[in-house]
Amino acid sequence: MTLKEAKSKTGPRQRTSPEQTPRLRLKPKAAPSGYVDGAWWPRSDDLTEEIPDLLAVLSVRLGPIDCVVYNDGEWSTAPRKFDTGGRRVRLSWFRNLPPNTVEVIGLNGARVVLLVVPSDTDPQNAHATLMAAASPKDASTVDDLLTVTM
Repeated sequence: MTLKEAKSKTGPRQRTSPEQTPRLRLKPKAAPSGYVDGAWWPRSDDLTEEIPDLLAVLSVRLGPIDCVVYNDGEWSTAPRKFDTGGRRVRLSWFRNLPPNTVEVIGLNGARVVLLVVPSDTDPQNAHATLMAAASPKDASTVDDLLTVTM
């Protein structure tokens, strides 16, 4: 995939599409089922490195992204605000957020909750988990979905 950039008169050019396609599967837009709306398999535990490509893809579904909520015990240190795609996105951590999940919230209030498959997961198991979490009628819990990766 070729990197596309938007020209800006006020500063450096901003990325508008992912440099690397995120390893992501989403349930189709329909009545929600289960706790998660899909799954994401990041390449590392560095949220600021991983998040731009994810948000570029999710902005198609959610519109402009306002906030990403994550469990702080699962990611390396991240700033409270992050510039990506020509916008400033808030990064908020909560210890009571279910483990192995992130919540991405659009400016319009629309949200996507994703199961986060650990980056060191075997590719075959990660793929199986991504597909299970994205199944339209899957109502599994986060723990049930992660048993596929173990």
